[in-house]
Amino acid sequence: MLLAHDCEVITPRLQFCCGSLHAHNGELELAREMARRNILALERSAGSLDKLDAIISSAGGCGSHLKNYAHLLHDDPAFAKRAILWSDKLKDVHEWLSTIGIHRPENMASIERVTYHESCHLCHGQKITQPPRELLRAVPGLELIEMAESNWCCGSAGIYNITQPEMSQKLLKRKLGHIQKTGAGIVTSANPGCSVQLEAGLRQVGSPIRVVHPVSLLAAALRRKVSLLNGVVTSGKGKKSLWKF
Repeated sequence: MLLAHDCEVITPRLQFCCGSLHAHNGELELAREMARRNILALERSAGSLDKLDAIISSAGGCGSHLKNYAHLLHDDPAFAKRAILWSDKLKDVHEWLSTIGIHRPENMASIERVTYHESCHLCHGQKITQPPRELLRAVPGLELIEMAESNWCCGSAGIYNITQPEMSQKLLKRKLGHIQKTGAGIVTSANPGCSVQLEAGLRQVGSPIRVVHPVSLLAAALRRKVSLLNGVVTSGKGKKSLWKF
């Protein structure tokens, strides 16, 4: 996706977990070690963080934690300044695409109704709400239907669905109700924890609604010249969709 937007992309051959789940569970020293490893890995690949215009994350939860490296390592004499530079350059992928300008794909022949669930870490943690919507509205063939309480938690909340399963399920049930009321065949989410939670919930109620990252929809549209129009049933009796992943 970044290459399709004329970006030069440097991907470290060796990357590590961002450390978010470690921090959620109170293992702060392990989280700091993950942060150091990731800074070192990107420095080795790029030569220097100064050479980068941005460090991109496509996951709301990871991105929120990655932007927090400056605070996490503020007492580390060897990494404090490097972590500040890291956090300054860390951008969510929607945030970055909105900044540089989203490439609008060609018109699509079919219309797919989509709705957008805002991950807590993206909308509350990173304060990013409009860029994902801008991306979805930039894709011809997609009709964005806003759901009620789109910025309410789905019940995943890092490890909350494990530590507080009863409350997690209550939040999930409420979220699924709002999703289904939109009539959308696709719910988009920019955080893996939310996506897993929503997919599990939709399977539980036997719903054919698919969970897709917003960037995946843009990527599918940009790949249209290669092969996008697959015509598969996704939701509703006899309903066809040209969006397959």
